[in-house]
Amino acid sequence: MMKVVILAGGFGTRISEESYLKPKPMIEIGGKPILWHIMKEYSYYGYNEFIICAGYKQHVIKEWFADYFLHNSDITFDFTQGKKDMVIHNQHCEPWKVTVIDTGLNTMTGGRVKRIKEYVGNEPFMLTYGDGVSDVNIAELVKFHESHGKVATITSVVFEQLKGVLDITDDDTIQSFREKSDLDGARINGGYMVLNPEIFNYLKDDATVFEKAPMEQLAADGQLKAFKHDGFWQCMDTKREMEKLEELLATGKAPWKVWAD
Repeated sequence: MMKVVILAGGFGTRISEESYLKPKPMIEIGGKPILWHIMKEYSYYGYNEFIICAGYKQHVIKEWFADYFLHNSDITFDFTQGKKDMVIHNQHCEPWKVTVIDTGLNTMTGGRVKRIKEYVGNEPFMLTYGDGVSDVNIAELVKFHESHGKVATITSVVFEQLKGVLDITDDDTIQSFREKSDLDGARINGGYMVLNPEIFNYLKDDATVFEKAPMEQLAADGQLKAFKHDGFWQCMDTKREMEKLEELLATGKAPWKVWAD
């Protein structure tokens, strides 16, 4: 089963009220970090092995997972014998294997991916951003990637925001990758990528921005395909977007929540 790599090292300065305390992927919606929500999406489709590319305040991510089992278990603490005995009665954790890697404070996205190469191994893997949720069908995404045999698939969404624009042909090949210059309604990179190990040939060093030279070169080489997603997708760049996600959860209208409680 493919591993899922999640980029979770950025500063998240546009949600400054929250991000000075924790990395943006650890900002909570509905009482759980948005990172947890993303992992639950993948877990629903059977993907339970995660590699978290941490950076800014990476200790917060490590400590959260260190406490996760404890916080999701029914436990007896017995001090009667002059020591602390802990008995676990029931635990309600997901069957996750989570590797948290400190990929550096100022490392760019491509550099972060390059740094986790040894943890991925020589096999295809998935990659997404730690600050966006979607109801993309991950099973269909993987099936699409395996059908075309190219190095990379990215999920393309329509969203009026300053993201990387994709020029896509009729056979779903991405001809170019450019920064969005205006709200022109074009499809953008929504994350939820599937990558073959050849992707590491496109990553140079810590200064490599995944969305710049690697993407542009993949497109020029005809090795970049788009999985078109017309459903829900929302990143959490601002406090307003965080509140929007909170409201969807509170009203039971969160499209990305495909798992049962």
